[in-house]
Amino acid sequence: MLTAARAAAVYVFMLIVIRALGKRTVGNFSAFDLLVALMLGEVVDEIIYGDVRFIQGAIAIVAIGGLAYADSWLAYVHPSMQAVLEGKPTIIVRDGRFDRAGMRSERMNDKDVMAHLRTEGIHDIREVHLAVVELDGTVSVLKHEWADPAQKADVNKDEARARDKTIGDEETPSPSQRTDSRSALNAA
Repeated sequence: MLTAARAAAVYVFMLIVIRALGKRTVGNFSAFDLLVALMLGEVVDEIIYGDVRFIQGAIAIVAIGGLAYADSWLAYVHPSMQAVLEGKPTIIVRDGRFDRAGMRSERMNDKDVMAHLRTEGIHDIREVHLAVVELDGTVSVLKHEWADPAQKADVNKDEARARDKTIGDEETPSPSQRTDSRSALNAA
């Protein structure tokens, strides 16, 4: 029980530290994924080298796994807890302009943002409707509609009919279907 309690305490402490360091610190992992990987790696190392008994290591592994499962379950069952446990996406460019508050919270400067935009093929920041730092630290870019490339359905009648059959009569998708809606961005 002491081993499980220690594992839980370290889990909570490390989660706080990782969340405080920000999304860019965890790379392409969520904070939970990184935390679980770090802790499990350390426990397995201790077991392999005989620094702890196998049963102690197994208890710690089960405790860490249980906490990770509980975190993800809690975020799923109570969507309001997701922001607390996993964070929220952060807008860093809005309508072709830097969002300084979002950049400050992610500790990103102009060069960092421009580098991310270049990886998305953006030549001019004015093309960007939204650029968002996601929970895993990646940057998603949504262009203004006028900056989107033409699609086959724009010039081919058969493709236009196929598009219309798929999306129906709705010109604009509902907020739950849009990736740039408030609900999708958790009111970021």
